[in-house]
Parts: sequence; structure tokens; C-alpha cells
Amino acid sequence: MATGLSQSQLLEWYAEHKRDLPWRHTKDSWKILLSEILLQQTQVSRGIEYWLKLVERFPTPQAMADADVDEVLHLWQGAGYYSRARRLHALAGQVCLPSEQGGFDGSLPTTSKELLGLPGVGPYTAAAVASIAYGEPVACVDGNIRRVMARQNTLVHPSPKEVENWAKHTLFTADAGNWNQALMELGATVCTPKRPKCDQCPVSETCAGKSEPLSFPQPKRITRKRLDLMCELRYDASGLPHLVKRGDEGILAGLWGPRMDEKIDVATLSFIGEIKHVLSHRDIFVQVWLGSCQKGTDPSTVAISSLDRKILALGGQQ
Repeated sequence: MATGLSQSQLLEWYAEHKRDLPWRHTKDSWKILLSEILLQQTQVSRGIEYWLKLVERFPTPQAMADADVDEVLHLWQGAGYYSRARRLHALAGQVCLPSEQGGFDGSLPTTSKELLGLPGVGPYTAAAVASIAYGEPVACVDGNIRRVMARQNTLVHPSPKEVENWAKHTLFTADAGNWNQALMELGATVCTPKRPKCDQCPVSETCAGKSEPLSFPQPKRITRKRLDLMCELRYDASGLPHLVKRGDEGILAGLWGPRMDEKIDVATLSFIGEIKHVLSHRDIFVQVWLGSCQKGTDPSTVAISSLDRKILALGGQQ
């Protein structure tokens, strides 16, 4: 397997062409962690907006630990995958415990091994934070790096172990943080999934797949699931919807919204339409039924999901 990337060429390219992202102007491990967790499922352009809001409101783990999880969810709304926000709040709480209680006295741990033990932190996030914030010589593996590796070696379906070994062997240990970011930046901006810019690639000389880059790697086959739900959308006389706080489990856990279930009693309700909501591995279809209630809740005061906003928008058209 080829591991002969030109480290100097890639690092020079990164220094000149990297995007100007706000979290690249800090070595604060908490702020770097916030960016990494946000970008797991949120596009960079939207991630910047949410990162700035989170950093302003929660500049330290203690600031988030002292807040109610509902406030974290409220700031997070629109970023998607709210389980990340709940785990982030739990992480802050654990970090702020005294060391004798298994915490870290309010500061993030400084090694990837310790970071990996925190809620919501997987191998990639632990390696990214440890290498960028603390300079730990540990390799990152994400989708961008997997794609670069597959094209460099003409691998159609590289195994996780193959990608991990390649990342370790190519790692520039003297500056692991910038090296990991350079590889990810290469995959995000040049070695892209659909329109790779091979003529702009600083390591094209060692790329075995540059003549047919779209062949490597082949996309994973995703089995999509369908979920059918019914929604009871009720409004009071002033036009406020009846919202309930959902339980601690499921994709909408902890968020507010109209009552939804697989089956509801629609005898006194009127059907107003169906909403389709697409997640990464699931398509949700919601039949929306309209009715009245005594007292509603102002949606701007609680955390609601993008699915619930679609439902409320449909109700507002009636």
C-alpha cells in the first residue's frame, strides 16, 4: 500500500489554501471540540453560525454544565441530530466534576485516550481535538481522509483497519494537528466525492487513482427505512400551537412539538396534509391532523426540530 505522500507539499498547500474558519484561530480545546461535534452532521457554512452562538453563550465547559439541557437544545435547533447536543451537555457535566469523582475539574482532558471516555466522543473526535489542541501525534480518520486514501491506493472498498493503518503511516508526527487538518481539507475541497480537482491536488504525483478518481472508493450501500407517523396539531384561540416536551429516547428526545405517534384518534380532527422528512438513513412521513386546544405554547420559547417546524408551517397555511 502506498504511503509516500509528500508531507512538505501537502503542508505547504494547506498553509496557502486552507479555508479561514473561526475555530482554526484558537488552541482552546473546548472550542475545538465544539466545532468537531457540530461538523459531524452539519455543513461547514451552517456550522460556523452555530459555533459562534455556542462559544458566546458557553465559552467554557462550566458555562454549559451550569445551564439546563433545554437551553443547549434551544441554541442547537436547526443544526440537526439533537442527540449530539444532549451528549455535549452530559460531557460538560462530566468534565466539570471534581477529579476524585471521575471528572477533570472543569478542563477537558489532554490526551485522546481520556477524551475517548467522554460522552459523544468517538475515535475521530478524540484524535482531532488531541492533535489540534495539544499536538498529540495521533492520526485522524474521517470520510475525507478515507476518500484520499482510497484514491491514492485505488481501493474500491477500503476496510476501516486499512484506512487507520494508512493514516498512522502517513502521519507527520512533528505537527500532527496541521497534518490531520491538511488531509481533511484536501478531501473536503480538492479530493471531493463527485467533482475532484485533480489538477489542483498537491499530492497527485503519488495518486494511483487520479486517472479515474470517481471509481475509488465506491459508495457504501445505504438501506433506507420508512417511518409513518400521525400528528395531532392543535391551536388555541390566539393561534399558538399545543406543544409537548418529548421523552428522553428517540430521534426527537428532549425536544418540544405537537403530539406524534404511529396512531392517534382523529375523530374530532381534520386532515390537512402530509410531511416528508429525510434523515440520513430514514424517511419519515407524517400525516398532519388539525384541531383546537385551550392553551398553546409560543414555539420561539422552546427547542423544536426541523420536522416540527415543517409541521407548524403547514398548520400556519390553513
